[in-house]
Amino acid sequence: MREKEKVILRLYSVIKDRIQNNAENSYVNSLHKAGINKISEKLGEEAVETIIAILAKQKQDIVHESADLLFMLLIALAEKDIDPNEIFDELIRREGVSGIKEKENR
Repeated sequence: MREKEKVILRLYSVIKDRIQNNAENSYVNSLHKAGINKISEKLGEEAVETIIAILAKQKQDIVHESADLLFMLLIALAEKDIDPNEIFDELIRREGVSGIKEKENR
C-alpha cells in the first residue's frame, strides 16, 4: 500500500483512539458522546455539501468536501467498529463484477 493510501488507516486509528480514550477537546469524541444519530446527521450534511460542490463543478471545493465526507464516514465506521479494511475487502470482492450483477446477488 502506498503512503497516500495509508492515510485512511492512520486517520481511522486516531479516531478510534480518541473515542476509546475519551479524549478531551476532541471533535471526534464530542460526536461519539452525542451518539450515532448525530454522527449520521453530520455524515448526511457532508454528503449533501459534497453533492453541491460536484454540481457547482469547483474542483477544489469538491476535494475539500470529499475529505470532510470521508472523515465523517470514518467516524461513523469507528462508531460501529467497522475497520476500513473490511470496506477495502468488499471493494476488492466487487472488482470486475458488473454493478447490475452485484446488486442482483445481494
